[in-house]
Amino acid sequence: MDDTIGFPDPGLDLSDGFKPHTSHWGVFSARQGEAGLEVRAYAGDPDPNGIIDNFPGALRHQARIAQPAIRRGWLERGPGPDDRRGRDEFVSVSWEKALDLLGDELGRIRDTRGPDAVFGGSYGWSSAGRFHHAQSQVHRFLNIAMGGYVRSVNTYSSGASSVLLPQILAGYEDITKRNVTWEQIAAETDIVLAFGGMALKNSMVAGGSISKHVERGAMQAARRRGCEFVLISPLRDDLPVEAGAEWMSCVPGTDTALMLGIVHTLVSEGLHDQAFLDRYTEGWPVFLRYLLGESDGQAKHADWAASISGVDADTIRSLARRAAAGKRALITVSHSLQRAEHGEQPVWMGMVLAAALGQIGLPGRGYAYSLGAIGYYGRRVNDVPGPTLGQGRNGVRDYIPVARIADMLLNPGATYRYNGETRTYPDIRLVYWAGGNPFHHHQDINRLRKAFAQLDTFVVHELAWTATARHADIVLPSTMTLEREDIGYSTNDPLMVAMHRIAEPFGLARDDYEIFADLAERLGAREPFTEGRTSRQWLEHLYEPTRASLAKRGLEAPSFETFWQRGSLVVPQQPDDGGRLRRFREDPVNHALPTPSGRIEIFSQKIAGHGDADCPGHPVWLDKTDMPKPGAPCFLVANQPVTRLHSQLDFGGHSLGAKHRGREVARMNPVDANARGIKDGDIIRLSNERGACLAAVHVTDGIAAGVVQLPTGAWYDPMDPEDEAPLCVHGNPNVLTRDIGTSSFAQGCTGQLTTVEVEKFTGNLPPIRAFDPV
Repeated sequence: MDDTIGFPDPGLDLSDGFKPHTSHWGVFSARQGEAGLEVRAYAGDPDPNGIIDNFPGALRHQARIAQPAIRRGWLERGPGPDDRRGRDEFVSVSWEKALDLLGDELGRIRDTRGPDAVFGGSYGWSSAGRFHHAQSQVHRFLNIAMGGYVRSVNTYSSGASSVLLPQILAGYEDITKRNVTWEQIAAETDIVLAFGGMALKNSMVAGGSISKHVERGAMQAARRRGCEFVLISPLRDDLPVEAGAEWMSCVPGTDTALMLGIVHTLVSEGLHDQAFLDRYTEGWPVFLRYLLGESDGQAKHADWAASISGVDADTIRSLARRAAAGKRALITVSHSLQRAEHGEQPVWMGMVLAAALGQIGLPGRGYAYSLGAIGYYGRRVNDVPGPTLGQGRNGVRDYIPVARIADMLLNPGATYRYNGETRTYPDIRLVYWAGGNPFHHHQDINRLRKAFAQLDTFVVHELAWTATARHADIVLPSTMTLEREDIGYSTNDPLMVAMHRIAEPFGLARDDYEIFADLAERLGAREPFTEGRTSRQWLEHLYEPTRASLAKRGLEAPSFETFWQRGSLVVPQQPDDGGRLRRFREDPVNHALPTPSGRIEIFSQKIAGHGDADCPGHPVWLDKTDMPKPGAPCFLVANQPVTRLHSQLDFGGHSLGAKHRGREVARMNPVDANARGIKDGDIIRLSNERGACLAAVHVTDGIAAGVVQLPTGAWYDPMDPEDEAPLCVHGNPNVLTRDIGTSSFAQGCTGQLTTVEVEKFTGNLPPIRAFDPV
């Protein structure tokens, strides 16, 4: 399958005043017409993403922030802890006043408490542009003007796996970006066991720009060739219909037990690849004693696995035999499985299953963690450098795992375990957030509200009145990507895009770079921050390494002016050679893995040495604490949405069009709906001990019985902000999810899975106010 793009670009139609632009969900062109903003998907994309249709309605929406605003309590009483955040009104001020007040506060914190009292939040996707990437801008500013900041590590998406995988297999990007590709699957794979699936709604977006959505076509091509897809998930649409998947649902959170039952069958029937295990792995004998029950008295056979997972024992044994029947087998494990209690275990166990089949490192086979989780996994890597904004040097060494922000703010000075260390939470007085929305991605929102109340000052750059902005002290309106120039790029997509400005800024909104430049001036650091460059000069500067690399290779290397006029540039990509795992397979001595043993670590002495009972030295089944119970009898799956990227542009037309009566739509099985007198289209109330929300409901047999699914990203909309645990009337599931770590080892987020009660809502329906201007 060809995953390259010809040049000159055949798909960016720049006639009739359309200009090139791009986003995390696709390349497009746009113009301001008589009827407002018009967008056209990139014609070279075989499967365009409809999320681009959120732009027209969002560009001038009433939810946009028109001018700087300061919370009244902070303006009148100054910085300090305040439970009025999220409840107080805002006062509009001039840019000069906002920047003067903020500059004074930043100087106070820097000079009296030091930069280790500042948390540079800004976890989020912001823009596909590489210069106006808000997270890079704010971190550069804090490093240069403040001397540094307390940072976060890892991601909400892969918090458990990104800590685990480098210690047992290889670097995270070696496994996700330089391993099994969609080209290989289309041409090579015979059977895919997809634990958690590979939902197109996830792979339709990427961390940078994305020009071609190839996943649907690759699965369709593989299926036509005879490849079998087996989906293990409570949601039938976690693989597209083109895969022709066999749908197998297990009890949510029990995939590790199911995998153990499969591997036990392989071993008991002599179907495992002992030669591979002997040559390439470390610790198989230790794990085998656990698998056979010699170390704990319980063999992990198919009948045992069936009693936990709900999958029939004969089905488990059959699945093991099918995967081992001389077929080119691929094991995939989705991000979703490790976004839950003990999330390290299915990631590790999936690797062990692939090792037992003996196919790791072969084309289209082996282990592909998180394939399908994002648009740049399973693709080739670009072979020239792309534009990257330097962030300077952080003078603060302290950090937290990204999902532990509420713990940090609520418990300064407390200790916690992470990656084998006992660490201490810093005492944070100021949080600076630009590009991201913690009221989308963090769990237990009512607890998060209490955490932000502990601060002296909370600063937010935002284009619209999100719940995060409504809980801030100082809100600075930033431009939308369409209102500025940038360069769109991704390390795994060959099309670099000149992102032209399509529209003038909304109200008094300014680019993050301009805001930080003026703040840096107030802190005596304008020149080090800007290096004397305008935004356009920065784009020219960041483009130069790409141009120089192309020229050095004897390839066409257009000047910046030519690139900008054309609108795009295709860069070369590296061969699809299987990367580190292929080299290890071919020569395990000279291409050892970067693990302590240099081999695949089925048992890790290093992890075992940490002594953390919730993540021992090899994959195990650990009982869950959050299981269906009286008062919360249903599993809730809080997964990614289809019609937006996380919570971005939830007020856009594409996102709003999928809601019902203004609410986010949950899905439940007819068995569960009928037992509660719930019909398709009703409004339901989901609740547990942490909170409650309303949602519309779609009744469907495409979800397993006993499971309710509600996507994340609906903006938090409390019915009465004065309540301690207000009802969210819009359908944000993070009022329900648990704010605990996956384990003491990785401390990843557990927001994918919890338990709830569901009932039909019969009261007066509260209005939606999430998108009202403040």
